[in-house]
Amino acid sequence: MTFRSTLLIALLLASGWAKAALTPLEQAQNLWLAGHRTEAVAEVTAALKLAPEDLKLRFALGVYRMEMKDMPAALGIFTSLTQDFPDLPDPYNNLAVIHASQGELDQARGELEQALRLQPDHAQAQENLGDVMLRLALRAYQRAEKSQIAASDNLALKLQQTQMLVQKLTPSTK
Repeated sequence: MTFRSTLLIALLLASGWAKAALTPLEQAQNLWLAGHRTEAVAEVTAALKLAPEDLKLRFALGVYRMEMKDMPAALGIFTSLTQDFPDLPDPYNNLAVIHASQGELDQARGELEQALRLQPDHAQAQENLGDVMLRLALRAYQRAEKSQIAASDNLALKLQQTQMLVQKLTPSTK
């Protein structure tokens, strides 16, 4: 055996050991980042069979399902997390994101307010609440416009400006 082949074998063994040293969650994250989403979900799902109460694995699976647009599964996972870990703000924040994406703004607002009661400085929940409140304002302005007998320049301006802001916040579906 030459030095080169010995070095190659050592590198292969070391890389195998490094992979074995990774936790299932780390392995799943590596798969996810490499674009192997289905395999990442399978890795987390298998790990959860061995540790069904593992908060990090459950949360990761919820995020993966949400990113894969499997909203019913994500909704179930995050709802379960709020029941099992009611003092954690992140599951409430993620539930709110799902509900807001489905147009359930009042539900989303309540979940974000709960997240912020648990952690007032939760930056993502604060931002998400601002987005939801903006969409609630747009809804209110639209309802006011429909129920007004005479057009109001002030209301029309508020409606136009709010619509522009909401459109800037909404990711393009192109």
